[in-house]
Amino acid sequence: MPAWTRVVGIARMARPTYEQLEARVRQLEAQNARLEARIAHLERLLEKATRDGKRQAAPFSKGPPKEKPKKPGRKSGTKYGPKAHRPLPEQEPDEMIDVPLPEQCDECGGAVDEDHVDQQVQMEIPRRPIIRRFDINVGQCRRCGKRFRPRHAWQTSDAVGAAASQLGPDLQAMIAMMKDKYGLSDGDICGLLKDGLRIPVTRGGAAHAVLRAGKRVEPLYEVLKQLVRRADAVYPDETGWKVGGVLKWMWAFVTDTVTVYVIRPSRGKDVPQEILGPDYDGRMIHDGWSPYDSFVHAIHQQCLEHLLRRATELLEKATGTAARFPNRVKKFLQDSLALRDRRDAGRISERGLAVARGRLEKRLDRLLNSRCTHAGNRRFRNHLAKHRQEILTFLYHRDIEATNWPAEQAIRPAVRNRKLFGGNRTWSGAAAQERLGSFFATCGKNTISTLDTLSRIICRPIPAT
Repeated sequence: MPAWTRVVGIARMARPTYEQLEARVRQLEAQNARLEARIAHLERLLEKATRDGKRQAAPFSKGPPKEKPKKPGRKSGTKYGPKAHRPLPEQEPDEMIDVPLPEQCDECGGAVDEDHVDQQVQMEIPRRPIIRRFDINVGQCRRCGKRFRPRHAWQTSDAVGAAASQLGPDLQAMIAMMKDKYGLSDGDICGLLKDGLRIPVTRGGAAHAVLRAGKRVEPLYEVLKQLVRRADAVYPDETGWKVGGVLKWMWAFVTDTVTVYVIRPSRGKDVPQEILGPDYDGRMIHDGWSPYDSFVHAIHQQCLEHLLRRATELLEKATGTAARFPNRVKKFLQDSLALRDRRDAGRISERGLAVARGRLEKRLDRLLNSRCTHAGNRRFRNHLAKHRQEILTFLYHRDIEATNWPAEQAIRPAVRNRKLFGGNRTWSGAAAQERLGSFFATCGKNTISTLDTLSRIICRPIPAT
């Protein structure tokens, strides 16, 4: 038999049947339908992300408005809450203005008799700046010749001559607050002072006032860092921050009483080890960023909000059986938070808490033994398995949070400032930012008057070196 005849015969024997081709077509059509649905889903996500990226300056929104929204404002009845009013100022009024009655009625022309006098108190900003002149009596001792140059408690420096015109301590403290606490740019600060208080300040003057204030609070800043290192529990977090247009990182370390910011080029473990010490053995509640794993002596709590967010993101992209694992993880995390709420509300006994906690531990082990074929689910499961002992720590320690929301809230003002003026131009400005930011945040935690305290610090003489 010729060779070509054998080839034709083999080809005919290998030719698929009509039924096989039809089954293959149906399989490909089903696969094509699934892929088209996934493409459409991804296109919707991409379109939403693109729109959101172009609306960074717009107000934040959680989606379309509700069809029947609740009426804004407080509701009448028992749920209204306490009715508050502006309290009268404690200090005596600086001005007392008499508002007399008219001599006669404007309707009929009759005489007007006085019944009583009502009082209204108004608090107003000063429209004329206070100008102080310090006449500094300089002299020397007749016997030994020692020179004397006294200094008043309100003076911020000893400069005279070309630098004799100074900004007062309250004004310098206010400029620092407007810059590093409320996020105003140097130009906005100058405009507000000029238009509102008739105080002329240049942009350079405002910038130097902030730098000087940052330098004055440096000793206190070092004390705050030591307090963070000694804290029993700390909430760390980090966000991008630019210095001179180059991406760096701003870290926040939050405790019950202290908040410390540091700006560093690194996002690695060297920064938290610098602040907390490499042997820190307290409790750390964080978002799972890998540098925190270097603290092997610490007790860790993974932020459940970040884990829930990750599970939700997987669910948004999952199709078919790939949604099973993130859905189970999400339900497990929600049940864990619900148990915490029952514990904190006193609706479960200590024995009941221990039993429920044990059941959650077994559920977690079963989740970690799941077989995941989807790559994203597999990475998520591996992360949970690696940090197995850090997920339910908050159910064993009542005084720590299940999420790192204190650090998230501490980072938020920095993110707002970054949106307004983009970061710092120099490392000296970054140093003032981290020191003053730490000072303002810590004062807020402890209900300390920021303006009064910073004003007093600015008035302290700089120690001679």
